[in-house]
Order: sequence, then C-alpha cells, then structure tokens
Amino acid sequence: MNCPYLCRPMTTQALSTDIRAMNPEQLEAWVLGLGEPRYRAKQIYQWLWKKQVTDFDRMSDLSKPFREKLKNSAVIRPLVLDKAQFSMDGTIKDRFTLYDGHKIESVLIPVVRDHRYTVCVSTQVGCSLTCSFCATGKMKRIRNLDAAEIVDQYILVNRQCLEHYGSPLTNIVYMGMGEPLLNYREVMRSVDLLTNENALGLSPRRLTVSTAGIAKMIRQLGDDQVRFNLALSLHAADDVKRNKIMPINEQNHLEALMEALEYFYAKTQNEITYEYIAFDQFNDSLADAQMLTRLCKRNFPVKVNIIEYNPVEGVELKKSGKGRLDEFASYLYNHGVNVTLRRSRGKDIDAACGQLANKE
Repeated sequence: MNCPYLCRPMTTQALSTDIRAMNPEQLEAWVLGLGEPRYRAKQIYQWLWKKQVTDFDRMSDLSKPFREKLKNSAVIRPLVLDKAQFSMDGTIKDRFTLYDGHKIESVLIPVVRDHRYTVCVSTQVGCSLTCSFCATGKMKRIRNLDAAEIVDQYILVNRQCLEHYGSPLTNIVYMGMGEPLLNYREVMRSVDLLTNENALGLSPRRLTVSTAGIAKMIRQLGDDQVRFNLALSLHAADDVKRNKIMPINEQNHLEALMEALEYFYAKTQNEITYEYIAFDQFNDSLADAQMLTRLCKRNFPVKVNIIEYNPVEGVELKKSGKGRLDEFASYLYNHGVNVTLRRSRGKDIDAACGQLANKE
C-alpha cells in the first residue's frame, strides 16, 4: 500500500552540528558562540520541540540572515518513513530510515473501543541480547539511537494516528528494537523531551520502558527516581527456562531482578508489569503458572500481560494454543494475580519485533 509519508532520506553535512543533540544550556552556549543574543536559543528550542519543525526556513520569527547562519552551521536529521504496513486489525507498522541509512521500526497499536492508541518505539539499531524468539535478536547491534531519533518516532506516528484515527497517541512504550537500558543516557533524554513542559509536555504516566532485565540499571532507574512505568520482559518464571531463551538471564538471574524491582518500587512507587509471551509446551503449563504466581507475590504490586506470540521465521518456539493460554491465565487470575491476556496484533503483516526492519 502506498503511504503518504514516503519520501527519500535527506543528506546532511557531515561536519555540521546536530542541533537537536543539544540540551537547552548547550544550545544557549552555542547560540552565544554564533554572536546571537541568548533568547534565540529558547526560540530555536521551541521550534524544534514544541512545534516539531525540521526545517530552519520555517522558523519564521528568526531573521533570514540568522536562518542562513543556522543552515550553514547546523543540521536537523529527522527520520524518514521508508515503508508502512497496514494490518486488517488496524495495527500500522512503520520502517524508518535514519540519516546514516540504517533502518528501525515503530508500531501503532490502536484499541479504538477504549480510545487507547499506543506507539511502540525502538531505542537501538539491532540488539545485542540475542533472545531466541525475537527477530531483532537475529540482528547485530549496530548503534544506539539518539534521543531525537527516539522522539521522532513518537512525532511521526502521532501524526499518522491523527490522520487515520482522528486521535493523538495516548501511550508510548519503549518495547521496539533494542534494549532501552543499554542506551540509558539517550533513553532518559528522550523521556525528558517527551515529558518536559518546554518540549512535548506529555505525562510520564503515559510512558512505559521495557527491559529484558538488567538488574544494575533497574536500580539506577530507582536512584534517578523516574516517573514512568517499568515493564520486565519476563517470559519464563524459572532460571533454567529463562536462560534458554534469554541469555541475559545468565548474568541477571531472577532473584537479582526481583531484588532490583523491589528497590525500584521502594524508590519510585511506579507501576511494574511482567510481559510474558506464552510458548506452546515450553512456559505455558500449570506448573509454570504456579512459579509465575510466586513471582507476583513479592514486596511490590505487579500486573502480568500474557502475550500471544507472533511467529518468527527460523524460530522453533510456537505460540501457545488457545486452550492452554486461557487455562494459564485463569490460574493466575484465580490466585489473585492482576492479569491481562493480549491477543496477537498485526498477524497479516510483519508484526514481530524486528521483522520489517530486518527485511531486504
């Protein structure tokens, strides 16, 4: 399907300053270095983030000579939509091209009846964690995304959501390509841009950062007293099975993760979610449900999202059957666990994380 956002990636001057990489203080110092008054920095910042402009010529309250100076000394490097896939269930998957030619992806997940529109954003080009069930895990980690590249995904998909659904995005989840906590600085800066009242001004409660489980960095989130929600991609409730599908667990075993989550909750009181993909005959038995229930009885409240698996080519793991999935979820519910069963979305497109970006 043709997409109205398709266009060619723009070239940039290799030696120019990436103006969106600067925080307000750095931008002010840079503007002063150009011989301009201090207030120009605030004007530029508002154009970049409040008005989300990616063309210096559109910054109409700046003088033309100053705009020319900006064009000669700085660049703006927005994402470019390379391809969009539209599912019959309303899900839209986008593949974006970065300034250096690499590809990433984002997903718009609408739940129209609940007026809930979620974007799933990526934080890295590829991933280093090699989770066995994940298409992104089959790619090498090429580089981290910078904060502007993360925020651009929200900006572009928000416009897409307004066009197709007449509504802005309501939620942002850092659950796309890459491990957010291995790109800590830029992820935290992107959160600041999304939630700062001088930038996009969203509520931090609308953001959820998902991690495969890095205990040290979960504790760092607690020390930084972040205000967003946290999700752990759990997918198995014992170390033997989790080691098999998620090698990161060998250095971050479940007890270490539980202690880190207890620390995080004590510091922030923020919501914690376990994401649990159900795989047929692997982690979907009643014995697995019992072990998961025990993990849900720690010293912090938690909700569980059981997720129907989107198959990935070359992966032996299969999605759990409906009967086993329902029985598994019912066991949790009957034992006092706050549980949601999320059916697969985008089955008719490349819905699994990394599938579209890894194509071609």
